[in-house]
Formats: sequence, C-alpha cells, structure tokens
Amino acid sequence: MTENELLSERVAGGILPRVLTTFDMVAIFVSIVLFITNAAVIQSAGPAAFGWWIIAFALFLVPCAIVTGQLGAMFPGEGSIYLWTTKAFGPFWGFFAGFCAWWPGVLVMVATGTLTISFLGYVFPALGELPVQAQGGLIVVILLLAAVLAVLRFRLTQNVVNVVFLAYGLAILLMFAAGIAHLAQGHPAATNPWDFAAWSPSAEHGLNFASWSFFGLAVLALLGVEVPLNMGVEIRQERAVTRYLLWGSLAVMVAYLVATWGVMVSVPAGEAANITAVAEAVGIGLGDWAGRLVALVLAAMFFIITVVYNYSFARLIFVSGLDRRLPKAVSHVNAQKVPDVAVWIQTVLAGVFTVAAFVVVPFASARPADAQTEVYNVLQAAVTVIWCLSIVVLFVDVLIILRRYREQFEARRLASPAVFWVASVVGALASLVGVVATLSGSWTPLISNDAGKVTLFGAEIAYGMWFWLVGGIALASLLVGALLYLVGRRAPA
Repeated sequence: MTENELLSERVAGGILPRVLTTFDMVAIFVSIVLFITNAAVIQSAGPAAFGWWIIAFALFLVPCAIVTGQLGAMFPGEGSIYLWTTKAFGPFWGFFAGFCAWWPGVLVMVATGTLTISFLGYVFPALGELPVQAQGGLIVVILLLAAVLAVLRFRLTQNVVNVVFLAYGLAILLMFAAGIAHLAQGHPAATNPWDFAAWSPSAEHGLNFASWSFFGLAVLALLGVEVPLNMGVEIRQERAVTRYLLWGSLAVMVAYLVATWGVMVSVPAGEAANITAVAEAVGIGLGDWAGRLVALVLAAMFFIITVVYNYSFARLIFVSGLDRRLPKAVSHVNAQKVPDVAVWIQTVLAGVFTVAAFVVVPFASARPADAQTEVYNVLQAAVTVIWCLSIVVLFVDVLIILRRYREQFEARRLASPAVFWVASVVGALASLVGVVATLSGSWTPLISNDAGKVTLFGAEIAYGMWFWLVGGIALASLLVGALLYLVGRRAPA
C-alpha cells in the first residue's frame, strides 16, 4: 500500500463487482435524497415554500454536489465520507464521520417502512385502522423483505430499483399534471402558488428568521448527496461520479418544485401538509383511480428506498470491517459478492427500533398512538441532527484535502479552489442551520419545546423537552460512535 492508503482502497475493488452505470447512480441518488412527501409537508409555508426550496437548492444542494464531485473524482473508493475524512483527519475521525453518516441510514429505514404502510393505507383503508403494534409488525416484514432483495446479485437488485424509479418519475409528473387538470376544469387554486407577496419577510410565513424552520425542513429534504459514492469502486466509469451529481440534482430540484405546485393548487390547505397529499392531489385532479394508482407506486418506491438505503449504507460498515475498525465478520460478502452481514446487521437494528417505537413503548403507554408518534419523531429528529453534522465534516474535508493532496487535485481538478471554499462555507452554515432548526422546533405538538428561549439573529430558539430529548439522543449516539471505534480496534482480526 502507498502512504495513507487504506486497506479497503486496495482490496474493495477486487471483492465487489463494477456494475453501476450513470443511470444506476442517478436512480440511487434520487432514491436516497428525494422523499416526495416533503412536497406535502412544506405546504405549511404556503407560497413561500418555493422560496425556501430555491434557497436550500442554492445554499445546500449545489454546494454539496460541488464538494462531493471533487472528492469523488480524487478518491473514488468505497465509503465516501468515511474514506475522505480518514484522508483529511486520520482513522479515528474517519470512522467517527462514517458512523455519523451511517447511523441515520439505519433509522431512515424505519421511516421508509412507515411511509410504505401509509400509502398502502391510502389505497386499502383497513391497513390504516390496524393497531399501532400490528403496523409495527408489518414494518418489520417490510424490512426483512427489503434485506432479502438487498443481498441478491447487485445487478439484479439494481434493475428492480431502476424500474420502480422510472415509475416514481411518472407518478411525480402526474402530480404536476393533476394541478394543471384541476385548474383547467375551472376550479380555483386551493392556494395561489403565484402569490409572491407571501415571500416577503413581513409575511406570516415569509422568508424570514421567524420561519427558518422551513429552511431547515428543505435542507433535511436534500440530505444524502454523497451516499451513492459509498459504492465508489462499484461504478463502471469515473465520469459517472460527476454526471450522477448533475442529473440527479436537477431531477430532485424539478421534482420537488412540480410536486409542491401540484399539491398546492389541488389540495385544500388544511389537508395539504398530510404526507399522503401527494397522492390526494392526483386523485383530485385526475380521478380517484389515478390517486390510488400513484399511491401504490409510492408505496412500491418507499419499499425500494428501504432496499437502497440498506445496501448503500451497508458499504460504510463493510469498509470499516476491511480496515479493522470493526470486526472482520462485518466485511463478509456472500456468493453474489454483496456485503450480506452488513445488510443483516442494519436490518436487525432497524427492526429493534421498529419494535421499540411501535410495540414496546405504545404497550407501556396509556396513549399508544401518541407514544409511538413521540418516539418516532424524536428518533428521526436526532439522526437528522447527526446527519447534518456529518455533512459539516464533509465540507471541512474538501478544504483539508485540497491542501494536503495538491498533486491529486491538480490531476482531477473540477474548478478553482475558490469555488470549493465558497461552497464549503455556505454549505456548512446551511447544515448548521438545519441542526439548530431541528433542535429548536418540535416536530409534534405532543412534545413541548417552550421551557425557555434565546434570540439569535432575530430568531427565537427554544430549548424545552424536545431540545433535551433530541439533543440528548444525538449526543449519546455520538458517544456510541466513539466507543465503537475503541472496541473495534481491539476486536480480533
């Protein structure tokens, strides 16, 4: 090995097959980043939602893509942020950053299972009426089925992902078409999307610090740009790295804007923020049958997203096993050359949290549905904080790497160093805003966050029960990451 070269850099390419094309990478990117339900959740911002999207695209998505493209071009190995942070800061911080990027992926699989059930419940209402514990059991089944698909021959699994991805794109176009049809039928827009006065800082939900939680929501909706490069050695052509970032980013931006518009003009404001409003919009504009069809496609897509999250995040602990940061068994691959042990570890962990959130806590509570909602929201908010912090590290990585590896940078330079400085400063600040917004604003009215407040740049930041629960879990998770590194180093080879 050359100086500073990881064992995983040298051997991963000989273990895992090169099967991913540019189209595959775009499909993976969209699966990781584009949760189209966010086009409904952001409806609470009214017409200013478009302003928040545009600001988040400019200040977060584009900087992430720029930085990821350069790092991926210089070091296209397996593990993305784990690899790059190791290059910049050494083995401990590399593992720690990898853990911060990996841990959210495990719990997001619980969320995608929940969304799968939600859209199936839109088509089959009886599912939505099942007890919370029964729904938790269905999510565990979804996790198991997703794991089975994730450990099959990678080319086969990716072909399935690609087919559902195309259907996902058509479903999103139908959301836009439904809005046009609704207006063409002579109906007024449920909410006027062209009301640019709502963008004014003086408006109730305008573009101001008092409403910055919507910017936080938009940032959270764009997390995961670097994740497809967890599979860096499995890409057939190096040019796919920059191409997937370009086409994937464009697809995400267009999808969020057209879906937000379709929901806004079609669905009454009181219902538009419900996650299933993206299917309801199609039902209103094109007929109930079309809405149900789109809901089925979305259920299938969120199941596939569970698969993509599982196999892409599994690569992070796979390379940690190769580099002996974790026990060697984690780096095992099956006959199909897929890191199967890593996939099943994640599935078990996600299953444990599903049982805790949907079975154990509700069983011990006098208000089962409320308890499940509280646990679910707190866990998702905590991992969101962790993920945003890992992205801050990503923006710092590129500045260190450009200075430390000047020869490699000049050989694969995508832009002037000044571009990366600007992208890093802007993107890191946007990520930190995402952290503060998540800690400050409770995602559920069931948990108060009004015990105390401080004012920062004209914005009130609350630090009540929500702050301490989310912040405490996030901090505990970070400590677990550090402990895992120490335990992993002592594990037998």
